[in-house]
Amino acid sequence: MEFVDVATAKNSPGLRGAFVGGAPSPWGEAAKGLFHIKQLPCVGTRYIPGGDNSALVEWTGVDSGPAIVYENEPARSGWAEILLLAERLAPEPRLIPEDPAQRALMFGLAHEICGELGFGWSIRLVMVDRALDPAVEFPMDAGAAQYLGSKYGYRPGVGSQVRKRTIEVLRLLSEQLHAHPGRYLLGDSLTALDVYWATFAALVAPLPPDKCPMVEGLRKAFEAADPEISAVVDPALVEHRDFIYDEYLVLPMEL
Repeated sequence: MEFVDVATAKNSPGLRGAFVGGAPSPWGEAAKGLFHIKQLPCVGTRYIPGGDNSALVEWTGVDSGPAIVYENEPARSGWAEILLLAERLAPEPRLIPEDPAQRALMFGLAHEICGELGFGWSIRLVMVDRALDPAVEFPMDAGAAQYLGSKYGYRPGVGSQVRKRTIEVLRLLSEQLHAHPGRYLLGDSLTALDVYWATFAALVAPLPPDKCPMVEGLRKAFEAADPEISAVVDPALVEHRDFIYDEYLVLPMEL
């Protein structure tokens, strides 16, 4: 993916995207993965957390990443609408099952990973809760925790709820993986669900530095997310993550 400044991206034709810079934000990495698999050229620009993103927000109306723009259509920032756009622009290879029951199952499981109070949302609130707890030593400063907390609706006392939700989703995905004898989470071929888990797995099991460079403090925060959560990460899910990256996605990540 070619990364340019905001003005160049805005004035480019076709597919453009704003992605969080310097960190493996799973929503953005999933969008990059979908575009790569479908061979959709995309001009990228970077959203800088806590930085001056005024030109980007003025263009897209979205104060976050990813924000995906196709031609003159409104910006898309939700995981499902980005997937549907990618499927529309490049129907093959199909990443949404054709069978209605399988399609509904895929979107339901994907929501458990990507949606509000899903895995990604909840684990970030867990990290915020730990970082703001004076009784816990956690490698995230209070400023970063407050910034994330404001984006994800943190409130005191939410820690136990989101920890429970994170563990539930990890167990659900483990059961789903073991229920199928093949290499994929659903059916006998790659779906968007595999891409979502592979990219979101960084929040509990980040790829090594040579494959996923990031600032050391952020890596330590991901690795130390929560002992209870770390204890239920199925090694088979990590193996699945590695398989999807090795076979379908791009390494090292370009952040």
